[in-house]
Amino acid sequence: MAIAVGEGIPDVQLHTITDDGPKPVSSIEALGTGKVVLFAVPGAFTPTCSDYHLPGFVIRADELRAKGVDTIACLSVNDAFVMGAWGRDQEVGDRVVLLADGNGDFTKAVGLELDGSGIGLGLRSQRYAAILEDGVVKTLLVEPERGLDVSSAESVLSAL
Repeated sequence: MAIAVGEGIPDVQLHTITDDGPKPVSSIEALGTGKVVLFAVPGAFTPTCSDYHLPGFVIRADELRAKGVDTIACLSVNDAFVMGAWGRDQEVGDRVVLLADGNGDFTKAVGLELDGSGIGLGLRSQRYAAILEDGVVKTLLVEPERGLDVSSAESVLSAL
């Protein structure tokens, strides 16, 4: 069962990459304060994620912040090293916080996992976006099928 509007996010350990290597961060610490736009992708360096989903949020970061968003975060079931390399490749800078859910703990806790084992990906996250306020889900936009539509930066801007 997927997390629902009105529910709080789970408190699990995620990772970010720093100049000194991976750094553990709790999901509450990363996502639980202020207005947060969280979007999740099935995988770093995958075509739709790299060509459209992440770049859309990077390009529209200023517009999102103008609507009161304090943090924009991207989560993927990848390790922190992959997320760091992806961030450098995509020239994310400080516009989007990249969160590694390496074991899929957050993804499983919110009930939004995707079984990609048929195509060699293993457990991944479904593609979605959520608007959180102080750790509580206010809006949840889960893609109903492959591709990018309801969880795009444009859709999130419309929902704010």
